[in-house]
Amino acid sequence: MAKRHHPRRGSMAFSPRKRANRPFGHVKSWPTSDASEVRMQGFAGWKAGMTHVLARDLNPRSTSAGQEIRIPVTVVEVPKMRILGVRGYRMTPYGKQAAGEVWVDAETLTESFPEIFDRVSNRKNHDADKHFENLGKQDLCEVRLIVATQPSNVTGSPSKVPEVMEVGLDGGAASDQLAFAQERLGDEVSFTDAFEEGAMTDIVAVTKGYGWQGVIRRFGGKLQSHKNSKKRRQHGNMGDFGTGYVRKTIRQGGQTGYHQRTEFNKRVLRVANPEEHSITPAGGFLHYGEVNSDYILIKGSVPGPAKRLIRFRDAIRSNEEPQPY
Repeated sequence: MAKRHHPRRGSMAFSPRKRANRPFGHVKSWPTSDASEVRMQGFAGWKAGMTHVLARDLNPRSTSAGQEIRIPVTVVEVPKMRILGVRGYRMTPYGKQAAGEVWVDAETLTESFPEIFDRVSNRKNHDADKHFENLGKQDLCEVRLIVATQPSNVTGSPSKVPEVMEVGLDGGAASDQLAFAQERLGDEVSFTDAFEEGAMTDIVAVTKGYGWQGVIRRFGGKLQSHKNSKKRRQHGNMGDFGTGYVRKTIRQGGQTGYHQRTEFNKRVLRVANPEEHSITPAGGFLHYGEVNSDYILIKGSVPGPAKRLIRFRDAIRSNEEPQPY
């Protein structure tokens, strides 16, 4: 007799399936390595749409290995970001704790980023050199950059207010990372300062939202028999505790989509500029428009709709070396 195998429909790994707190992803951990050179570990850009390219198949186990094949790619516009601050962390018995931070002068904030000046209004009389000196005296375990997007350089962005986020640093000791951050405070950084062509990256983004959906679409449940009374697009028994109590493992309708998700090991096929090679199709990308800044091509799909802010992070589970196509 064959073994009965009927796994539950719908994973509990992503519970609770509620809306994300913000329209862009939040990176909770950054990978570490033994590299001696300090470099950025993340970046952000806006999803424009998808297209396809002809490239070599790098999978040695594929029947088309080494041959030119058609590959679906996602176009992400990645204009330059600006470093607004530096934050140092020290290790405590309760985990990492912020030891201090350094911000650019108020004049730079008011001129370049007036929309976010109110968020950091307590930095008006901020002496950067003094705060860097205080950070250098502490036993830091990690240094991160505080960067801001520049959506005014993107025609397809739905918001013109810059988003402020942390970006990790990799390589060297904490003192080397602090010196790296001090040298570049207030400067603009590009995607190539963090990644190169052919590199593997993790994508952190918020998926496309579908609002309130029923149990069939939300969990992929099975339709009831055509002889079922009342409805077919519903589940059956909701548990053995009676109507007064329903376990959280029972599939029910609710919010579908607009969740933060991380996709691992996505390859950067190309980093280009529209002045050298235009990627915008005739009439512009659907629901986005034209790509006027630097852009990258990511192999495969990326979570979220067009205009969604996508975050990139060093691949935390990859053992592959960069392989330019």
